[in-house]
Amino acid sequence: MNHPVEILLVEDNPSDEELTLHVLSRHFAGHIAGRVKIVRDGAEALEFLFCTGAYAGRGPHNPPRMLLLDLKLPKIDGLEVLRRAKADPRTSAIPIVVFSSSYEKRDLEQARELGAHSYVVKPVDFGQFAEAVREALAATNAMDRTIANAATNEAT
Repeated sequence: MNHPVEILLVEDNPSDEELTLHVLSRHFAGHIAGRVKIVRDGAEALEFLFCTGAYAGRGPHNPPRMLLLDLKLPKIDGLEVLRRAKADPRTSAIPIVVFSSSYEKRDLEQARELGAHSYVVKPVDFGQFAEAVREALAATNAMDRTIANAATNEAT
């Protein structure tokens, strides 16, 4: 069975990818098992989100429920990915957790202005990271309930 992607992990560093997957499997195994898609640069992230390029055959009706986004990425940086995702109505409601080694106040402020759900600095405090993911997943669940309620009300 082909499950929709729960989390799109945008990370170019294999060590950070491994650590992230470890934390996700430890804290959220029941929710996301086998449903994390990993891409390694900003261009590939945008192709996945908008079903273009290598992902042109992917249906746009199943966007990821959350993005874990590094900022310092090859090809297109994470802030630009964030900007484009939040500017497009097809992807603007997806919670995006910025997961970066940047301590720069400017990056944090810009990420928040662009609509990041939260910002976690690497090396990560695992509790803080798990809480950021938990909050983002809760936001997607609340959004799902709102959409379902609206559809039910429309049908009646």
